Amino acid sequence: MDRNSLIGIILIATVVGVWVFLQSSTSTRDITPEKTKQKVEQRDSIKSAVKPEVSSVVFTKPSESERTLTVQTDLITVRLSSYGATFTSYKLKNYQPWYKETAPNALVDLIQPGAREFGFSFRTMNGSKVEAVSIPFEWSTNKDVVTVTGSDSVIIKGTARTLDGGIIERSYRFTGNKYDVATTLTLDSMESIIPQTNRYVNLEWKKGIRYQEHSTVDESNQAACLASYNGELDELDASEFNVPVEQSANGKIEFIATKTKYFLVALKPMEEFDGSAFYGGIRYGAPDEGHVEQYHLTYKLPYSGGRQTHRVLLYAGPMQYDTLSHYGLTNVMNFGWKWIIKPIGEYFMLPTLKFIHSGIANYGVAIILFALLMKLLLYPLSITQLKSAQKMKLVGPLVNEAREKYKDDMQKQQQETMKIYGEYGINPAGGCFPLLLQMPFLYALYAVLNLNIELRQAAFLPVWITDMSIPDVVLSLPFKLPLFNIDKFSGLALLMGATLFIQQKQAVTDPRQKAMVYMMPVMLTLMFSTLPSGLNLYYFVFNVVGIAQQLYINKYSRKQLTLADLRKMPKKESWLQRKMREAQEMAGSQGKSIPGQSKQLKNGKNDQNLNKKRR
Repeated sequence: MDRNSLIGIILIATVVGVWVFLQSSTSTRDITPEKTKQKVEQRDSIKSAVKPEVSSVVFTKPSESERTLTVQTDLITVRLSSYGATFTSYKLKNYQPWYKETAPNALVDLIQPGAREFGFSFRTMNGSKVEAVSIPFEWSTNKDVVTVTGSDSVIIKGTARTLDGGIIERSYRFTGNKYDVATTLTLDSMESIIPQTNRYVNLEWKKGIRYQEHSTVDESNQAACLASYNGELDELDASEFNVPVEQSANGKIEFIATKTKYFLVALKPMEEFDGSAFYGGIRYGAPDEGHVEQYHLTYKLPYSGGRQTHRVLLYAGPMQYDTLSHYGLTNVMNFGWKWIIKPIGEYFMLPTLKFIHSGIANYGVAIILFALLMKLLLYPLSITQLKSAQKMKLVGPLVNEAREKYKDDMQKQQQETMKIYGEYGINPAGGCFPLLLQMPFLYALYAVLNLNIELRQAAFLPVWITDMSIPDVVLSLPFKLPLFNIDKFSGLALLMGATLFIQQKQAVTDPRQKAMVYMMPVMLTLMFSTLPSGLNLYYFVFNVVGIAQQLYINKYSRKQLTLADLRKMPKKESWLQRKMREAQEMAGSQGKSIPGQSKQLKNGKNDQNLNKKRR
């Protein structure tokens, strides 16, 4: 590595190090849940002190205190409280949390502990706020447990009445083989309670989705709230600690939703809704340098008096592509830039991987076959890159000799190098362009494998790789490495780094780039140690096949290229060569001497010797 490159790397590392230090020293994050809770309580107490919320609405008391119903379908088990007819639990039968090894019967529960979700609120004549949890409902069924299976459906109704004749009704329709719940909220004769100046009812999901993965950082990186309205999708992310973010949507609203890495809660009007919705959230600190993001969703439902019903579809379930497609919710899955990367991932890679997995139960084997297929499809690009590397290797000694000869004249080095490239028909960027063309596929693959819920808790090897959605940690350090902030190493990432090192050794012939042979594998190993093992498995297989291709071309191909072959091949001036030539011609036309030109006359004899060696 030359001096300037070394200085550049040192400066970049210094800047990154200072930035990381400043970020860590000025962060306002909470380090414990207790501190987070204390701040939330302080904020709530301030709000209460500013404007006390005392309701003057009196509802008829039910015959019993809080009554909880349990509804079981083929896919979910939910608990409904008579306080506000709200959800206290929403369990998914086909999914388990990360701690399933210590709690084999545990199921994913999307609702935060102690929360009552999918409530509502409104303002009364005196301006006080009424929350759903303060309203007692009576259920329409005497059963405590309701079971529905297959395509059958069941409707659960709850009713609350005011002393002056007002009625609030809520209904939930559960279907045995679906995640969705068709809901209604009906207001009847509430004009004397809800003022004309503020005749709205807020339908709410307040506390986001309960985290289900071991790494809160990984889950928060994918967490967000979204709103689809007026044909556009807006995504809101709480990126700063303890700084609430809020947004509103106005117009024709298709849905509002909140998601974590693998699960989604979406509120979708069942009829055309032209109105307003609000969404936002906040990021809290968590133990072990983690963090948690909670998002809230609110529909502002108008009430014009008399009897009025609003119908909203509640989807609370997995972010599984085929399931979401039934509800028009697939755009909540972030496949990348929608004009190039998203179509590749959504319409090619994901269906192909699912097709392979349909015939192979083990997802690890399916990913290996998928990697082989992708290598085959990208063969025209990769073979161009490999042949370019082979050509560069052939002329490497000539280029190195020219650099040694003109080691004190950088401009002359460049001129002589470009002359060699032109003489043998080599495009210096020939290996980069095919790699750039592959980048959209690689990014789309990252999105597909990182967000595919079917990889979650899917085992490849029984002892080593038991969950392809998380890193396969084989080594842990007692401290975290600076800059990268990691203390755990993935086995597949180490293998991937090793194969990348071999590839670099095969391709890099320039002595000035020798440092890259070691730097790139080390840096990527550190970075990839935090990625899912399924993704690292793909890259490892991809690299192994690439090594085999390069080895075949270099050693076992029937037609081994020589310098004489390169000289005979048709020559086509590359863009880079043309630009270099044009720059030299422009300098000559302006009467400027090109650096190194005077030395060229003195070294004419050496030039003749160099040309003889080329022949």
